[in-house]
Amino acid sequence: MNIPLYPQFEPLSFAMKADLHPRLPMNTDGVSEFTFAGLYLFRNTYEYKLSRSPGSCEHLLVSGEKDGKRFFMAPCGLPEDDTVLKELFQSHDFLKALSESNTEKERIRLEKLGFLVEEDRDNFDYLYEKKELAELPGKKFHKKRNLVQGFLNNYNFSECPLTPDNINDAKIILDTWAADREDKGDYHASAEALERMADLELFGYLVSVDGKPAAYTLGESLAKGKHFVIHFEKALSGYKGIYQFINKAFAQVLPRHYKYINREQDLGDPGLRQAKMTYRPAAFVKKYRVYPHP
Repeated sequence: MNIPLYPQFEPLSFAMKADLHPRLPMNTDGVSEFTFAGLYLFRNTYEYKLSRSPGSCEHLLVSGEKDGKRFFMAPCGLPEDDTVLKELFQSHDFLKALSESNTEKERIRLEKLGFLVEEDRDNFDYLYEKKELAELPGKKFHKKRNLVQGFLNNYNFSECPLTPDNINDAKIILDTWAADREDKGDYHASAEALERMADLELFGYLVSVDGKPAAYTLGESLAKGKHFVIHFEKALSGYKGIYQFINKAFAQVLPRHYKYINREQDLGDPGLRQAKMTYRPAAFVKKYRVYPHP
């Protein structure tokens, strides 16, 4: 076991993969952050450190930091010991990404201990029915179908799974995408995801236009194979409808056992929220934050 026992925390490393994968993706809630890749690729962004809570059932503890605030996450459930839980709130500002099932299980306990439990709408994951994204049926998807049809009519394209043989094409897309932006966003995490795609057990799809790389999408299995989460999706500007096309095309080739596609959260960005809502989510993966009472 490469993860230390609480109260010791160690920086998240690739050596911890065997202890975390595939345990994390087997969680039934399907929280997008709770995969090894989801944690590992953003380990530097959030300065992730890991520990295991003591007790008859050891639970994973993830400590991180953002905007000067320290938070912790408990992907597999809260520590059994109230003292440990209180200590975590003394050393952290809040608990983040508590799943809906764990919130239902632990809300009364948390409130009795004096903690405040709140919905974290900005971090709800958007769930879409794979069949709907693959077919775009009915009036509600009329505009999406038109954009896809426009792409089909206007461009000479090819599509294929993302593999080690064409991974450099995806890197070209990512580098070109980043060159056009002042804010590089998740560039470093995206680049490492491509570099370590096989090691991280990620799967993706590539679209080329006129023989040149134009778009790719990349993600992994979640929620015991019922969900597929899209971690990264990049496309070059200038190809109208390309995002709608790759979204639909990838949904069409995903294996039958995936019922939902998780396209992660909107982080409270109004434009991103509007864009995600236009695809008519079937449900949300709800997450909660827990704070000490002010």
